[in-house]
Amino acid sequence: MAQASARHILVDSEAKCNELKAEIEGGRDFAEVAREHSTCPSGRQGGELGTFGPGQMVPEFDKVVFSAEVGTVQGPVKTQFGYHLLEVTSRS
Repeated sequence: MAQASARHILVDSEAKCNELKAEIEGGRDFAEVAREHSTCPSGRQGGELGTFGPGQMVPEFDKVVFSAEVGTVQGPVKTQFGYHLLEVTSRS
């Protein structure tokens, strides 16, 4: 079964998500931005979600995590929790 590791930043608006994505693409460290801005408890660990398989996360998340290029920041991705920036750190 496929497995992926990812990290994310959760915020409450699409505008904030786009602003943070621009900061990361401009050279800011993803983990630093996650610690400062993510409303998810994982933000304290730089947004790290660990390793998981298909179906363990919400469908919108799964779709991106199991299709996006590893190491690129994806988003905004809207779920029932808010807006996410996602980065797949590994996939097998």
